[in-house]
Amino acid sequence: MSRISHNALASAIKALQAMDMQQKALLADEIFREQPNLLGSVLVLPQLGVSMQKVEFALEILFVCFKAMKASGWIWPIISEDDLDIQSRRFSAIIQFADDLNPRLRNDSMQQYLASHPAKELLAYVQSERAKWSARIAPEETDKYVMLAALNMVNCLAFVALPESKATTR
Repeated sequence: MSRISHNALASAIKALQAMDMQQKALLADEIFREQPNLLGSVLVLPQLGVSMQKVEFALEILFVCFKAMKASGWIWPIISEDDLDIQSRRFSAIIQFADDLNPRLRNDSMQQYLASHPAKELLAYVQSERAKWSARIAPEETDKYVMLAALNMVNCLAFVALPESKATTR
């Protein structure tokens, strides 16, 4: 079973679409208190040469991820810098492995990765949003940092250790 259900993801997307800038600023404050390292993984992007306009896309993904986390019913630990680093290295290794394969095996490998991913719906949402975003921006070399930050968030949510059961009160 996915940690982020279809209903939790849909609820998060709908809630974010209804938010104005002030509400998003308050949400960023909440993320700072509850998941500071996830927020930091986005706020560091300008230091890598990413424009603020493109950082906004990563923030929107973070907002959806965070709202989906809250709607999931799980008690989430703070995603640590180590969690972020582990998932970044893990994903980089997967990409490097796939790059060394012929096209058919690369496709098979990617299908296997997607099929076994613990947060399939969240991953599909982020990939869909990334594709739409990529189609409407002027491509730059630094776009890879935005995409990697977004995918790293998904992988952290998919693979971080959670308690055995969901929260009983909300």
